[in-house]
Amino acid sequence: MYNATEQFAEFNAVNVANASKIAALSIENAEKLFRLNLNAAKIALAQGVEGAQAAASVKDVQELFAVRAKYAESGVQTALSYSRTLYDLASEAQSEYSSIAEQAWATYSKGFAAIVDKASKSAPAGSDVAVNAFKSTFAASQAAFDQFQKATKQVVNLADASVRAAAANASQVATKKGRKSAH
Repeated sequence: MYNATEQFAEFNAVNVANASKIAALSIENAEKLFRLNLNAAKIALAQGVEGAQAAASVKDVQELFAVRAKYAESGVQTALSYSRTLYDLASEAQSEYSSIAEQAWATYSKGFAAIVDKASKSAPAGSDVAVNAFKSTFAASQAAFDQFQKATKQVVNLADASVRAAAANASQVATKKGRKSAH
């Protein structure tokens, strides 16, 4: 005999487990972001002190321009490094959240298919057409979700490649400009 209460209790247990995973992942990612920002603040302070000391010891205008160029390039490189690390953290978090969502979807799909199968076995005579239509609709929704997932992954991969290429290009441009202004 089909027992819907047991099935919904199982779904609720899965929901609680997924909520716990998401909460733990959120805290972990918040800690990573905090550490990144704390490290960035320490670096900015150290660079600021070093730059002020270098500027205070300047003897002529030419040396001032060289110091300015050096610290400008260093600042751009630091900002690019921070941006890359922040992007990597965000990409990693997105990937982990997506993994949890995919696992949850797979679990729900299997569980729901089992519910439909058990319910169809205990359905009254003559309801075959309705049960088959429901199963067909569920299968179509699963196929649509799978296609959506594939398309999303392709877009994320394309965006990732574009961001990494732009960051590499910005780093090269900043390095070239820093070298030119130092001369």
